[in-house]
Amino acid sequence: MLTSITDGILCCLTGKAASLVMPVDSSEPADTFEFVEVKPGRVLRVRHIMPERRALGSGNSNNSSSVHCKRKITVYRNGQLVIENLGDVLHSEIVQCQNGDLEPCSTVEVELADYKEVPTSPEPKPAPPLSMVGEQKPAPPPRRRRRKPKRMVMIDSEREISSCKGTHSDVALFFVHGVGGSLDIWGSQLDFFSRLGYEIIAPDLAGHGASTAPHIAAAYTFYALAEDMRAIFKKYARKRNILIGHSYGVSFCTFLAHEYPDQVHKVVMINGGGPTALEPSLCSIFQLPSCVLHCLSPCLAWSFLKAGFAHQGAKEKQLLKQGNAFNVNPFVLRAMMSGQYWPEGDEVYHAELTVPILLVHGMYDKFVPIDEDQRMAEILLFAFLKVIEEGSHMVMMECPDTVNTLLHEFFLWEPDMSKKNAAKTDPDKTVIVNGVVAQTPKPNKPMDK
Repeated sequence: MLTSITDGILCCLTGKAASLVMPVDSSEPADTFEFVEVKPGRVLRVRHIMPERRALGSGNSNNSSSVHCKRKITVYRNGQLVIENLGDVLHSEIVQCQNGDLEPCSTVEVELADYKEVPTSPEPKPAPPLSMVGEQKPAPPPRRRRRKPKRMVMIDSEREISSCKGTHSDVALFFVHGVGGSLDIWGSQLDFFSRLGYEIIAPDLAGHGASTAPHIAAAYTFYALAEDMRAIFKKYARKRNILIGHSYGVSFCTFLAHEYPDQVHKVVMINGGGPTALEPSLCSIFQLPSCVLHCLSPCLAWSFLKAGFAHQGAKEKQLLKQGNAFNVNPFVLRAMMSGQYWPEGDEVYHAELTVPILLVHGMYDKFVPIDEDQRMAEILLFAFLKVIEEGSHMVMMECPDTVNTLLHEFFLWEPDMSKKNAAKTDPDKTVIVNGVVAQTPKPNKPMDK
């Protein structure tokens, strides 16, 4: 800690970073690592595992289920978001190593998270009921006037959803970490799925792990990092690609799924938060100067250990060290937190996704409340929320066996379309979504945890 304080003082006096991000030592074989130049002078370390499929058997999946993705998304000027699901909607308890059923169409009404009150003309007050001789009947409630829509999006497409096995040569898994981490946080997942025969691509974000760290804040904006991930995706993508993101990495997976809907087959979001536009916090500790952050780096690491793990024992400390969490230059850390600006990634952006998505949430996560993932599940078309009770923010490191099994079941899952035509609608039933009455043909089943 004294070294950190000394380096921080030198940083303040000289106005230069105390140290640069250097490649970290790894016990993995060097032949699985590649260095990709996404832009001139901007090099990312990528762990690319290409399995020996000859011994396991190669081939592609010939069996798939076609799902009708049709929904109408309407944004009103009063901040109301109405999503009408007019096609196939899958059950929430679908990921149990079993085929899922289908629900008929439904309507969801929520309020936009970043809605700001717009002055409008006041609603006319209803006239008082007229007095009647004899029996008095209550006056009917005033008719609610729906305001004109501000924006409307219509989605109508067919999506093929199939089981993705490790023996399929057209399947690739992409693992994207979040702020302060590296590809090493996926160690258990990379080993598990590589043994099953999956092709794996796991990059280090710029300034993290062994990737280069430009000393310019513009290099760490969301858009700059998203273009890095686009370059990696275009280089390694197969016909059916599965994206697995953690924390901030979920935003990049969402970006790729929106940009390449035909190539992204499934998505896993681990503690990614709600479907709201990204905006940096002005009151965050990461707004402090880089030299101050360097002095506070031991405290930041301890705070992350306490908030990111459900338990703070020797095992968790070792996991934190192995995963290189927060082992980044203070300048990079500050630029990453300040660069989280993505106004396009709002509720409508997420509602437009038609790819099946598995949401994984650690019950003890202190960074991402469960309410945010629940809201994400409400907005997305095909979303299945799973809560791991013994996990926290770094759930894939705390509970690797549980997470690996859950992810594998999701990869192998395909919907059962045999009951598609058996469902019947009942327009008289309603449910409450975020305190707003929403019309739906049948009550939703409780979310499986």
